[in-house]
Formats: sequence, C-alpha cells, structure tokens
Amino acid sequence: MDEAMMRRALELAAEAAKEGEVPVGCVITLGDTIVGEGRNRREMGKSALAHAEIEAIHQACSTLGGWRLWQCTLYVTLEPCPMCAGAIINARIPRVVYGTADPKAGCCSSVIDLFSLPFNHRPQVEAGLLQAECAALLQTFFQQLREKRRQAPLQP
Repeated sequence: MDEAMMRRALELAAEAAKEGEVPVGCVITLGDTIVGEGRNRREMGKSALAHAEIEAIHQACSTLGGWRLWQCTLYVTLEPCPMCAGAIINARIPRVVYGTADPKAGCCSSVIDLFSLPFNHRPQVEAGLLQAECAALLQTFFQQLREKRRQAPLQP
C-alpha cells in the first residue's frame, strides 16, 4: 500500500509541475483510504503557506471532522520543510513517509530533525520510498526552469 500511495503523491506532484509549481505532492491516509491530498500551489495561490502537506492536512482534517490525525499516515514526495514538519507535529500524525531528501530545507534529517526534538509528538519517519522517481521529477522541473530562464530575453 505504501508504494501505491506514494505513486498517487507523485501524480499530484506532476500536476503541480504542469502548473509551473515546484512538483511536490502529498497524500494522507486512514488505513487504506485517502482522506487528504495536496500539491504545491505557492505560485498559483500567491501564498507561502500553499505547500502540499498543508493542503493535505487541511483536507484530511475537514474529511475526518477534527484536527487530530492520530491514526493517519502522510506520504509526501519531498522531505518536509520546517513549516510542514510543525504542522505534522501539531496534527499528531504518527507516521511520515517521504520520497527524496531536501538538502536545503528538509527537517526530517537533512538540515535538522525536528521530530527528534522534545515536542509533545514525534512521528515515525520512513525515507526513500520511490526516491529515484521523486528526485527525477524535481530535477527535471528545475532543469527545465533554468533552461527557460536562459532562453528568456534580457530585461533592460
């Protein structure tokens, strides 16, 4: 089931990429049922808060009728940032599965491990599920973005 859920997160990330967003997708499950989904929409929403995990947590809370997601699993294609790690802690999500590390902002071990600090909740983290596919989607997106910028005419 883990692989199927991460594949759905990859589909959401690909949708984000098609919209010009950094390709990150997230799925939250209760058992084998998806209760929340999200994808990065920062550019579209003009909001620093429009991360895939935040969108998925919001939807899962609405679906389940409460803010405690204590029986859920969160699947995300990219290691959560500080904001998303904080939201995961606050939502009491017990298990986080991510695809690829984020060496610039990852808070599950890359830059810092927020989940190892003495907060009132510490989720179990599993890293590297479909890592190559998650990383390739991000690498392709940023390569295309750099190429597009190189081809753009210089502004006076």
